[in-house]
Amino acid sequence: MSTSTSAHCDLCTLLQAPGAALIWADHQLAVVAVDEPEYPGFTRVVWQAHVKEMTDLAPAERTRVMAAVWAVEAAQRAVMAPEKINLASFGNMTPHVHWHVIPRYLDDAHFPNPTWASAQRASAPEALAARRALLPALHGAIIERLKDLS
Repeated sequence: MSTSTSAHCDLCTLLQAPGAALIWADHQLAVVAVDEPEYPGFTRVVWQAHVKEMTDLAPAERTRVMAAVWAVEAAQRAVMAPEKINLASFGNMTPHVHWHVIPRYLDDAHFPNPTWASAQRASAPEALAARRALLPALHGAIIERLKDLS
């Protein structure tokens, strides 16, 4: 398993970029806000080293990743009050274990389908604006919930 960074790795580039949407990080994990206009609150939990699969991690490391995912989910539920949270781990071209944590709403563009499916409707700009207004509180709640992880 490689732990080096690469100029050709999208997540390494994102994590090292000045002004990256980093919410929280330590020596193993990073939690980043995803710039997805239709989905305010969309967050990624990223293992910082190049590790492709959860089973490449030691059991304690796997537990730590999932504790971070659950902390982000809990913060999203508490602050954003979504209808559902989608959790996904994919990224076939990205050599990092990472989880997508996506708050979903009855009125979002794709609900009840996955976010990558065809849109079902246009998102209401006022609903998106209201959700964006919650992002500072969400990021604060994520940081608070991850204090015990460090």
